[in-house]
Amino acid sequence: MDKSRFSMLLLEPGEIYFEDFSCTLNDKDSVTEGNARQGRLKLCSKSLVFEPRDWTYPLVKLQFKDCDKLSIVKPRSHESHNVIKVTMKQYAEMLEENILAPYKFVYEKKDFYIYFDFASAEECLYQMEQLQRASTLHAPEHNSMVATILHSRYMRMVFDPVMMDDFTEEIVCELQAEKISPLVRHQGKLALTPTTIYFQPFSNVESSPILKLKLSDLRRLYKRRFLLRQVGLEIYSAEASSLPHIYLTFQSENDRDRVYTILEDSPHVKLQSVQTDEMTLQWQNGIVSNYDYLMYLNCLADRSKNDLTQYPVFPWVISDYVSEVLDLNKTDTFRDLSKPMGALNPDRFEKLKERYDEMCEPKFMYGSHYSAPGLVLFYLVRKYPQYMLCLQNGRFDHPDRMFNSVKDVYNNCLRNMSDFKELVPEFYDIDAKGDFLLNMYEIDFGERHDGSKVNNVALPPWASSPEDFVVKLREALESDYVSRHLNMWIDLIFGYKQRGEEAVKAYNVFHHVCYEGSVDLERICDMNDRHALEVQIMEFGQVPKQLFTKPHVRRISHRIQSALSRNDQDLSPTPYTMECIDTIRLHKEAVTCVVRRGNRVISVGKDGTLKVYDTQSRKQIRSVIMCSTPLSSCVMVDENVVAVGSWDNEIYLYDVEYGRIVDSFRAHDDSVSCLMWLQKERLLISGGSDGVGRVWGQLGRAGRALRGLRAELDHDVGVTALAYRRRRHEIDIITGCSDGDVYIWDLGSRKLLTKISVHQSAVICACVVPSADRIVTVGEEGDMRVTDLGVLCSVYQKHLVSAVRSLCWDGGDVLWLGDAAGGLTQWHLLCVAVAGDTVAHTDTINSIYFDEISQTLITASKDKSIKIWQLSRPS
Repeated sequence: MDKSRFSMLLLEPGEIYFEDFSCTLNDKDSVTEGNARQGRLKLCSKSLVFEPRDWTYPLVKLQFKDCDKLSIVKPRSHESHNVIKVTMKQYAEMLEENILAPYKFVYEKKDFYIYFDFASAEECLYQMEQLQRASTLHAPEHNSMVATILHSRYMRMVFDPVMMDDFTEEIVCELQAEKISPLVRHQGKLALTPTTIYFQPFSNVESSPILKLKLSDLRRLYKRRFLLRQVGLEIYSAEASSLPHIYLTFQSENDRDRVYTILEDSPHVKLQSVQTDEMTLQWQNGIVSNYDYLMYLNCLADRSKNDLTQYPVFPWVISDYVSEVLDLNKTDTFRDLSKPMGALNPDRFEKLKERYDEMCEPKFMYGSHYSAPGLVLFYLVRKYPQYMLCLQNGRFDHPDRMFNSVKDVYNNCLRNMSDFKELVPEFYDIDAKGDFLLNMYEIDFGERHDGSKVNNVALPPWASSPEDFVVKLREALESDYVSRHLNMWIDLIFGYKQRGEEAVKAYNVFHHVCYEGSVDLERICDMNDRHALEVQIMEFGQVPKQLFTKPHVRRISHRIQSALSRNDQDLSPTPYTMECIDTIRLHKEAVTCVVRRGNRVISVGKDGTLKVYDTQSRKQIRSVIMCSTPLSSCVMVDENVVAVGSWDNEIYLYDVEYGRIVDSFRAHDDSVSCLMWLQKERLLISGGSDGVGRVWGQLGRAGRALRGLRAELDHDVGVTALAYRRRRHEIDIITGCSDGDVYIWDLGSRKLLTKISVHQSAVICACVVPSADRIVTVGEEGDMRVTDLGVLCSVYQKHLVSAVRSLCWDGGDVLWLGDAAGGLTQWHLLCVAVAGDTVAHTDTINSIYFDEISQTLITASKDKSIKIWQLSRPS
């Protein structure tokens, strides 16, 4: 069998493999007598591992700590002098006949003779004796001594450019690094050239002497926290790449950041960029599934399948494991996602709370974690038995303590005083078909107390097979109930209830060592203390990196559920096709606002004039000088009547049909900055630079408007933008102000419901998307922000190349954004992506109006022009 059976997983976690030697192993002082076997001897930091060439024989593991004596065998007259004798108190045999099984421990004294083919026995003995001495020390001193030996070897290791694609390439950066895979760390040298990443392993255990990754294939880069230190870097490349993924750690955060910066700044690297707020909105809109969103959050929070101490964590969502049929329409079928696992059972919770109240600081509610290496492998032992053997020194768990039944495990998580574990993504991975539930390697895990053999996991009655089980769990994960409540679980694991006072209120407190930033290993000089903390971190698990400090938004829609592996075009929104069918140049100065009613386009400008344009005859039909100051805004309040706000503090009502001013009244003590019309209630809302929002009724008859003043909404600063939302029978008036805050007023009671700080500068326009309960605003700084009115905080920010100055909603999925350079951008609300760009004007677009009846868009600009755009969309 050509392929080596030796794996780093046959060593203890963290053990270092140095090198190997061709040799013959025997239990007799003769190469021709006894059980002589040819093979290779692996020299490791805690053991010698002999791998026989004949795969029917087991690998033999000789631990230095169990070694009584190492010595050179004196040569006989007829034999060469190249033999080491190893006297063991006990030893282990592994992979006999290449069958994966618990290691066989032989508790007897035995001599092993190693006949080296090429290496010098004296040199090998010196190295072995060093490591044997290290094995007698306490763990911290042992680790320190091994690190010194490793550093000495590493300093002698030189990166070999011969194995590069082009050995004349300039090496931009060369650093010591480790390649991380579950429970294994491969030391080596990392070299960066302008086109390629090279990783040269320290030992020959990798399948290739050098790993290569082209920078042009890079797709995603993630800075990672590894054992509570910011030293990790996870790199994903194109699927067709020879190395689609690699997880590296460095000696320091500076080294990691240096490599990250070089890669990020390289002209050859084209990274796929998905911002957190974009992904959150896509999930909220139903574009991204719950499963994919949780995988994305885990990735952002430093959770990786390559690091068992930070394995992706998923929630238990089903609480019914006894019914014959799984009913996803019943609330009782589901687990309460607003509480941590430890708080679900009231009886156990009271006992835990009692203990917590009596505890000294730093307190913790739960003495074990919801995700740790042992818990992950508890679920996955059938899929990755070699990981469990590595973690538990060649043994599996006691048969009665293994993952034998889904129902029993869930019940234990509810009742046991030290079991609060959540799930792993494999429970919801329909592509893997639940293979982790099957004893696919037919391993003998032993017998339980009732005499039954441990085999496949017992499933609930409603699941006919492992595949059916994960399919139904996935359906549950994507169900309406979970979608409505998943944000609460996200708050506990990744969000604002993860730590601090909110975590205490939610009874979501774990041991302080689990939290990022609670321990700085770099500052702990005492080797014993540092080692103890590292072991605790390894065994206990870590709380994910905190992603959100405010309540997470709720899911709104289930219209699409796509995988993150989709092609980019699958998510590409369908833009409107826009054709400019008319350009109107009537104003002498900037056009500030435009509306359309039927064939009439009504506009106002800084020149103080109101213009009316007929789209059929393509000519101006009305022009009136309203005042000597600029006009700020206009809205239609009747079929033929337009209300106009002016910088002279007045509101004018102009009848387009008869060409006369119907009424005018002093509306504010400073300029009128914005207007809004509520058609159903026949109310006009105005905002002024005097810091007041006013609600007017009884419009249309001269002199009646002032008596129709319904409400005054007082602010500390000027009102610059208006919007509204309906809540059943209630109406909220939303005002944007010159300090960047957004106020929400109850129109019925005239009371302020809440105030949200959204922008750093004045809000210049706003619109509400009622289906999603969001408000979209644009600030003077030019950013567009989406604020969720459910959690009352901004969930998305978009900054275009040129500052946004106006916006308009089509009533569906599209927002138009007008910018300071005259560009018009279609932004898709569902896909959270730009759907199209158009150069519409030569200067700032001040106003955009969408007319649903004619399917036209009207844009008005600082360049004094108005344009009419015919819209169409592919069917």
